[in-house]
Amino acid sequence: MAADSVSHGSPIGREPTPAAAPKRSGFLRKVWRLAAAYYGSEERRSAWAITAAVVGLTLLQIAVQVRLNIWNRDFFDALDKRDHDRFLAQMGVFAVLALAGTAAAVSQTWARQTLQVWWRDWLVRHLQRRMLAGSAHYRMQFIEGSADNPDQRIGENARWATSIAVDMAVGLLHSVLLLVSFVGILWTLSGPLTLAVAGREVEIPGYMVFAALLYAAAAAGATWLVGRRMPGINARRNEAEGDHRFALVRLRENSEGIAMIRGEADEERGLKRAFGRVTAVMHELNRAERNLAGLSSAYGMVTMVFPILVASPRYFAGAITLGVLMQVGSAFGEVTRALNWFMDNYPRLADWTSHVDRVVELEDGIEAAGCIDRECALEIEEGPGPDGEEVVAFQGVAVATADRKPLVRQADAVIRPGERVLIQGESGTGKSTLFRALAGAWPWGAGRIRVPERGASMFLPQRPYLPLGTLRAVLAYPAPAEAFDGEAMAAALRRCGLDDLPGRLDEEERWDRTLSLGEQQRLAFARALLHRPRWIFLDEATAALDEENQDAMMEMLREELPESAVVSIGHRPGLDRHHDRVLVLEPSPEGAVLGDTDGGGAGDVSPGGKTGREPAERGFLAGLRQALSRRPG
Repeated sequence: MAADSVSHGSPIGREPTPAAAPKRSGFLRKVWRLAAAYYGSEERRSAWAITAAVVGLTLLQIAVQVRLNIWNRDFFDALDKRDHDRFLAQMGVFAVLALAGTAAAVSQTWARQTLQVWWRDWLVRHLQRRMLAGSAHYRMQFIEGSADNPDQRIGENARWATSIAVDMAVGLLHSVLLLVSFVGILWTLSGPLTLAVAGREVEIPGYMVFAALLYAAAAAGATWLVGRRMPGINARRNEAEGDHRFALVRLRENSEGIAMIRGEADEERGLKRAFGRVTAVMHELNRAERNLAGLSSAYGMVTMVFPILVASPRYFAGAITLGVLMQVGSAFGEVTRALNWFMDNYPRLADWTSHVDRVVELEDGIEAAGCIDRECALEIEEGPGPDGEEVVAFQGVAVATADRKPLVRQADAVIRPGERVLIQGESGTGKSTLFRALAGAWPWGAGRIRVPERGASMFLPQRPYLPLGTLRAVLAYPAPAEAFDGEAMAAALRRCGLDDLPGRLDEEERWDRTLSLGEQQRLAFARALLHRPRWIFLDEATAALDEENQDAMMEMLREELPESAVVSIGHRPGLDRHHDRVLVLEPSPEGAVLGDTDGGGAGDVSPGGKTGREPAERGFLAGLRQALSRRPG
């Protein structure tokens, strides 16, 4: 079955398209993209159900507020008329409304928080799954302009992108419902206002509604003028904090090297510079927030008296009672509160913008790492060939760097089951890059590589990956820890010369720091013994071992896994005697050429049936250049 190594999954809400850099789009389109993906996902039923609960409970809250507005009129009329019985009755009504409002508020908060957690949970899992698919997490490192600090974007930005989105949506819905509910009340209660204009009387019906609209529009305009720079400031803050966190992580991960070379002073200067950028942008952000706080405070103080002041002429004229005056003031407050949603939420909107941008940029970066022009992509085919034989075959393979500089311009070879083949070449000829292409982690180039199915292969890089957890889990990786019994694990460790480790299988350590690099490489060979793959690929996997231990590991593979094919990349002395064939990457100014010292394999599967190496190389190199020149970006 053919499997294209550069097409794994689709980005949020869209089918994959060729991309070389993150795409730009409007903010609302980005929000829609995130929301549509969640509400159309496999979890759409629960998403729509909890959203319906949020909307229903918000409607209940609005109903309670409308009834409280009516209660406001009746309560103050009872006070104005000194009607004790009516006053007590209204206190009873208030108790019921207060109980209903509290229950609605608590229930709505629960539903809103649940939606936030569920959406964030889905988004984080979605981003993690897409980043891990097809080695996109690895390829992103080589794409210029790709999203920085993906850990922060998944761990923090995804949280705020979803959390604030729910808050904003619920707040906007609440404000719209308030506006619809109270505009009619305010229109009816405020009545007409008669003004003398140029000697004529002009009557303005429902004048309090127009007053509220003008008042809110002035506040929104002032808010935008004062805070218009905040979205950009928040974006810079997120970037600066991510860079500082990354610098701290690098310090922790490289603490031994820093301690050995006594580089603490330089690291302190670097960390100081990194956090200096954080404090600088925070000062800028705090300044903008203070300006908005001053505007909001002044606006709030005026709002306390403005509706009473505007409605007072009709009260003093005896057209309305004290209760109606207070009801008008309450309704005016609700209408202006609804209209001032933008002003009240502008700081959070500005912050939200930066979080959404960073999440979408990460998604676009993952897409750029996984989807490139098919004319310029290595095609990886897994499984047996047309004749049913399981082989490793290079057909017209050329490998380039991520910026399209050729490394290997021609590779044609076949490696069959049980063979032990060594690939050698000078430093910089592309040996390790060819290894990554075999693993399906490197798509930049052209041609076709056939590899065995993934479950039949194991790759041993120069620095093995040791996950967090017990030694048992480290040794079994990538299989679950319980996949092998303790006796088999202990035997594998002893066979690889790690006699001190069998008794520590259930200990949890940072094994990448506890074990030396040589011990880590021998542990990787112990993994191979446990998994017993039919194909073993080694990339400088014995570089940290002395020649005696290197011979021991290679002989162990021959004795314990005699049927397994071994494909090695390395230049250590003595490696060649452990292999049946040697393929050599011959350097040239236009990229290395993979040749077979035994005269077989290379050129046997040359595309188009060509048997002459040089004409095939020249034709393929020209095609590669043409394909690379057509690639976007």
